[in-house]
Amino acid sequence: MLKYLLGVLTGIILVVMMVVIGAMVFASLESREPGIETDSVLSIELSGDLPEHQFMDFSLDFLGQGTSVTMLDVRNMFQNAAADKRIRAVALYCDGLEVGWARAQELRWDIEQFQKSGKPVVALLSGGSSLDYYVASAADQVYILPEALLDVRGFRAEVSFFKDTLAKMGIQAEMENVGKYKSAVEPYSRNEMSDAFREVTNSILDEIFEQFLAATSESRGKTPEQMRAIVDDGPFLSSKALEAGLVDGMLYEDEFHDKLEEQLSVEELNEISSKRYRKVSRESLGLGGDNKVAVVYAVGAIMQGDNDNDPFGSRILGSDSFVETLRSVREDEETKAVILRVDSPGGDAFASDEMWREMQLLQEAKPLVVSMSDVAASGGYYLAMTKAPLVAYPGTYTGSIGVFFGKLNLHGFYEKIGLKKEILTRGRYADIYTDYRSLTEVERAKLREGIEETYRVFVQKVADARGKAWDEIHELAQGRVWLGSQAQRNGLIDEIGGFEKAIEVAKREAGLKEEDTVRLVTYPTPKRFIDVLFDRQSADLSRLRGFLRAHFGDISSWPALLEGGMMRLTPYTITVQ
Repeated sequence: MLKYLLGVLTGIILVVMMVVIGAMVFASLESREPGIETDSVLSIELSGDLPEHQFMDFSLDFLGQGTSVTMLDVRNMFQNAAADKRIRAVALYCDGLEVGWARAQELRWDIEQFQKSGKPVVALLSGGSSLDYYVASAADQVYILPEALLDVRGFRAEVSFFKDTLAKMGIQAEMENVGKYKSAVEPYSRNEMSDAFREVTNSILDEIFEQFLAATSESRGKTPEQMRAIVDDGPFLSSKALEAGLVDGMLYEDEFHDKLEEQLSVEELNEISSKRYRKVSRESLGLGGDNKVAVVYAVGAIMQGDNDNDPFGSRILGSDSFVETLRSVREDEETKAVILRVDSPGGDAFASDEMWREMQLLQEAKPLVVSMSDVAASGGYYLAMTKAPLVAYPGTYTGSIGVFFGKLNLHGFYEKIGLKKEILTRGRYADIYTDYRSLTEVERAKLREGIEETYRVFVQKVADARGKAWDEIHELAQGRVWLGSQAQRNGLIDEIGGFEKAIEVAKREAGLKEEDTVRLVTYPTPKRFIDVLFDRQSADLSRLRGFLRAHFGDISSWPALLEGGMMRLTPYTITVQ
């Protein structure tokens, strides 16, 4: 029996080793630079998420776990294709894009920059939302499948309120906030928006809608007023989208290929996918740079500890991992400048302060610029409060300078399930964070004192970084969310732009000339194959994450709320639909 078990165990080990070795060999072969034929068309699929930072440093396409194309990959591919004589055009396949408004603006700018090469960009929509259309409309020609729904009908903001839901479960949310606009607490403590919450949400909707109308009307040769009237008639079946002038024609995919062949005067269309083309090195096209610029990613909800994924599939930006990354970049003598790429709604107040300190040390050692992606709000804005230039997109969700405290009182829920607790304490406030009772008035005053001081420090650090008085920042703060276009007008950021603007500013800060080339190196280093192999992934858990996100939005802050504590967390997330 023992020999049998040892044999089975040996067989399992051998199989695992063969899988690991085979996967590593496959990944090594796949990483080689692909050959590109002349008269090729770069095919870019704009669907799903285009993350800021890559989790893995290899591809497992044969297991259905291929690495995602990142935003920086897309930027590089457009630039490479513009210089690559083998690439004649770019074909965009658009449907179901899941990025924020700022990343969508980066994609439009990438397309517009590529068009300066004189090569065409042609888009095929399988349908899609206003966000899909916003990006696709930048193309020289836009086509849609003959039987599809172009769901362009304006924008809406939907906010879920959980107070009564929690009450039915016997749960009471204990919340305190500083700043009349710090509405992160409202979904847990109210049944409807406050006037302040409604004011900010309407201002954001107005700004986004105007940005959409301005961009799409210019692309389609219409006035913003004409485009507004068209949107009011949406959504559109394909024939109606053509009548409205939103698209140039209705084509099936094979007809779309025929159209490209005709326009490019080639007998057979040779498309190369973005997953293959991104492996083409910039050096092979003469685009390599001698000056190393580090791109450091600060992506996810801020928590103490290491980078991770939370139980709901959201990215965790761990303070320990972030500090370690910044220190390695700071000590790298080869690095000429640093671009901090922020996509974070904030989170733990004390973790963000630890990260802020390391940012100060980095700026003392290296020229630094902060590039804000979809979200750089609350703690995500706080950690960037050095005197470094701040660059954001018109649609970046930023500011939210405020603090709140939150914990959940689960006593009623415990009674429902028959759970009892006995709590023995030493010290006046030893059980202030217990989930077994509500806060007393004395405890609430104690915590209120803490969050007010944390808010005062937050405002002061912003004032110091932005060269303004405390009262000036306080007027702009109070937890209010601003879009990048608004933040530039009120002085919370310096410049509007994306990757290109950030690189331009980084070169300027480093004393480089405009014509000097740079080599972008990303941090933190993606996980190795062996790290990912043993990550615990469950299909059932993934489905649960999808359900929770669909019905409750981004709930990555819930683990922190269960523990209790002070939060620099943005009040809500923007999803453009």
